[in-house]
Amino acid sequence: MMKDPASHYFKCTPRERAVFEAGIKLGTVYHQYVGIPINQGNVSYIEKAIKESIMVQPFVEEAEVKIDPSVNNKKPGVYKYLTLSGEMLDVRIKVNYDGNVVVARLKYIPEMDYPLMYIEE
Repeated sequence: MMKDPASHYFKCTPRERAVFEAGIKLGTVYHQYVGIPINQGNVSYIEKAIKESIMVQPFVEEAEVKIDPSVNNKKPGVYKYLTLSGEMLDVRIKVNYDGNVVVARLKYIPEMDYPLMYIEE
């Protein structure tokens, strides 16, 4: 287990810190990648790039990224490429902070019409 040089700044439990870290990671994915140009040919590369960017962040043990471009109804055309939207993302991450494991998710919830970030476990 890596020693956390920032731990003394956090006035919370290790579980709360794990939840905080998970939120930071999901927020980073959303705000860093929404808007990136995509097409059927590069979706798997974008998924891998997002996953790899999550995996280098502290306390992350696992990451899964799926992009579903079919949720966009744009017709193909020269100037009609898709851009990644929150509705297309399904991201699950596992964060372990000091033995406290949190599984967090970013997933579009149709009944809310919203890409929700939440704690799954």
